[in-house]
Amino acid sequence: MRYVRNENGIALLTALMFTLISLGIIMALLQLVLMGTKMSASQKVYRNSLEASYGGVEFVTKEVIPQLFGDYSSGSRSLASTFSGIGLVFNSNLEKKIKNDTSAWSLPSNNMTPDAKVEPDITFKLAGENGNFMVYNKIIDTVSGNSDVSGRDLDAGIGVAGVGSGIAPKHDPSLITFEVLGEREDNPKEKAMLSVLYAY
Repeated sequence: MRYVRNENGIALLTALMFTLISLGIIMALLQLVLMGTKMSASQKVYRNSLEASYGGVEFVTKEVIPQLFGDYSSGSRSLASTFSGIGLVFNSNLEKKIKNDTSAWSLPSNNMTPDAKVEPDITFKLAGENGNFMVYNKIIDTVSGNSDVSGRDLDAGIGVAGVGSGIAPKHDPSLITFEVLGEREDNPKEKAMLSVLYAY
């Protein structure tokens, strides 16, 4: 009996197997690079919306709320004229939410939900490099304090050393909890939400 030892195609078969393995490795590397690019892009999108939300928090806490605490009607008119370029809009229930405890609001249930886009109290537009962002603010809880809202830091008759003619009560600030939603104006899927506890 004679054995046929034909090895003419083994080199071609080995080369094809190595090519197939190499292509598999290259495809896996390309998939990893593409996934990294997608993750990086989604992080950038989220970071832009998050920065808009942070800007909204800073604007509301440093500009809006301090002016509305004293005299609401003149403060809201002043803010609307000063910041007319950003489309600043106040909800009609904002004064009630700032001045009263949550239990005294007597508002519809959709005004009490923590979703800042449903019945927002303060809305405005912030400009970005790659598009504008809408910022929605909604007060969801208020605890009234006994602090003076006039803006003076010292009580009458008391110097910096703290020597005075009377006894001053312990100052408890007003606590306001609000939700902030920053989203791209032309793509609402690009958004970031923050919860803020503000003491005034």
